[in-house]
Amino acid sequence: MRFIDYETIKEITKQLTISAIYDLDEGVVRKLEEGKRNEEEGISKIVISEILENAEIARLKKIPICQDTGVVVVFLEIGNRVHFDFVIDDAINDGVKEAYKDELFRMSVVRHPFDRKNTFTNTPCIIHIKNVSGDKVKITVCPKGAGSENLSQLKMMIPSDGEQGVIDFILKAVKNAGGKVCPPMIVGIGIGGNFELSAKLAKEALIRPIDDESPDPIAARLENTLFEAINQLNIGPMGIGGKTTCLGVKVNIHPCHIASLPVAINFQCHASRHKEVVI
Repeated sequence: MRFIDYETIKEITKQLTISAIYDLDEGVVRKLEEGKRNEEEGISKIVISEILENAEIARLKKIPICQDTGVVVVFLEIGNRVHFDFVIDDAINDGVKEAYKDELFRMSVVRHPFDRKNTFTNTPCIIHIKNVSGDKVKITVCPKGAGSENLSQLKMMIPSDGEQGVIDFILKAVKNAGGKVCPPMIVGIGIGGNFELSAKLAKEALIRPIDDESPDPIAARLENTLFEAINQLNIGPMGIGGKTTCLGVKVNIHPCHIASLPVAINFQCHASRHKEVVI
């Protein structure tokens, strides 16, 4: 049995949160540079250049990539031989509180959906826990802004809708999102499970490496088909038109009920903020 103390979890969460808000994922930067090369001379290329410049300034000067520093989503993978003598949610939330207070990040969490009073801690976080074998803990911290989140969709489709029905639903959602999700976007898709699991699958898809491909052959085909189709919509960087609407499409699959075909779409803007560590 391995014991991990409260301070370790709290401090790691704090540092991951700070790093995510300042340092754009290197894979995303490479995809943006690729998109810039593919764009024609003009405003689309200029916009991607400014996105890249913004990311570099944020990294060097320790300024948030985006003023919307988001709600913090945390994914935990906890080995079965790890023991805590505290509630791990408390350590995660305390680490995030310290990060937002010390770095003067914008506090974006309200205590109730209707009274809209700010918690002034940017907590509670949204925490997902997965139990795995071993004596390690993997912490992934994802500050998620509201702009791209608000355009996300979920639909309980039926099996007869089939693969083409899913493609049509996703493309319609992308068209509806347009420039409001601050493209070039990453599109996370969850297919299967049930109502709530499909949404979680879509969120998890967004933290996959930008260059990877689903091990499921049908999902991999969908990723490629949708990536090509989305980039032909001419939405372009920040919605001003161009070839680079999408940096990546990630499809996560899960078994489901014989009568169901749940599909969730979670959009991510170009500021794809997430950091992880295994301890």
